[in-house]
Amino acid sequence: MGQCTICNDSSPFISSRLGVCIRCVREKPEEALAITDKVHAESRESFGLPPKPPRSTDGILCGRCANECRIGIENKGFCGLVRNTRGRLVRMGGTPQKGILQWYYDPLPTNCVAWWFCPGCTGAGYPRYTHRQDAETDHVNLAVFYGSCSLDCLFCQNWHYRDLAAKLNPAISAESLAAKANARVSCICFFGGDPSVQMPHALRTSQIALEKAEKEHRILRICWETNGYWKKQSALRAAELSLVSGGNIKFDLKTWDANLNSALCGVSSKPTLESFKMIGDGFFKRRFELPILTASTLLIPGYVDKKEVGNIARFIAKIDAKIPYTLLAFCPQYVLTDLPTTSREQAIQCRNEAERYLENVRVGNIGLLGD
Repeated sequence: MGQCTICNDSSPFISSRLGVCIRCVREKPEEALAITDKVHAESRESFGLPPKPPRSTDGILCGRCANECRIGIENKGFCGLVRNTRGRLVRMGGTPQKGILQWYYDPLPTNCVAWWFCPGCTGAGYPRYTHRQDAETDHVNLAVFYGSCSLDCLFCQNWHYRDLAAKLNPAISAESLAAKANARVSCICFFGGDPSVQMPHALRTSQIALEKAEKEHRILRICWETNGYWKKQSALRAAELSLVSGGNIKFDLKTWDANLNSALCGVSSKPTLESFKMIGDGFFKRRFELPILTASTLLIPGYVDKKEVGNIARFIAKIDAKIPYTLLAFCPQYVLTDLPTTSREQAIQCRNEAERYLENVRVGNIGLLGD
């Protein structure tokens, strides 16, 4: 049973570790965010990360992601990979020469948020974008897990990416990573953490790997799983690579409400929604037979509710009602370990709400759903 430190309400759907309830986030955002900011600061301190994106008046603009960090002398950017050393930005990762990441071969079909229309999982797009008319069980996905992020989600299931950023290890060049995309690899998926803060490395890896695949006359899809905190040019280049290769961009639309996003993830949802709209407007209608864009939302009990899902679904529908939308069951992770898993009732309510606006809605991770 959790309790809100503002209104003193108690409920199994209030996280005492977060300290505030959804109602107070929506109705008393200034007071609520003052509390949640402290939670973020404490969670990041142990990894040597700044509590918020720095805004030093005499700092240097990083410009790598949508956080637009202005980093003061001898301080780090929000991601931990950029430092201002004696008035000069030093990038300790995320360059074509040095990506901070882990990689592995993930057998297809893989546990992908786009599993229900992905070429590697379903055979969609055969024969142009996939080797088979069903799951590519004889191929693998090159999974690239970046060790840095532009958000600070207190429910992150991959929270250990912070260890990679703190240690700046392991590191690999784009050229070396691209060489891992051998003949067994039919797709590369960049995730993490998030690729947004290491885009020069990801884009260079993609370019090298695609050029090699083209020379060898083989299929290679480029996919992204991202929070959408991209700079415009990086987002457009990523979309072009996915478009021509048969890949997909999987946006994690965590919330609609900017204050709720700040409470749960440390920063506003606005850049994510703007980036999603830009790619949706510019690319979705260019390849109807195989969706280039999809969205997913984690159904966090007590916080990401029917109202949030409805607002997100309406937003997506204004771009195109055919964009696939996946609702994912929540499992307690990282800081938010005092909440229950998503109930079957919540999943059904949210699915029904999303289907009021969108044509293609699925619930994923159904094995996690509680009673």
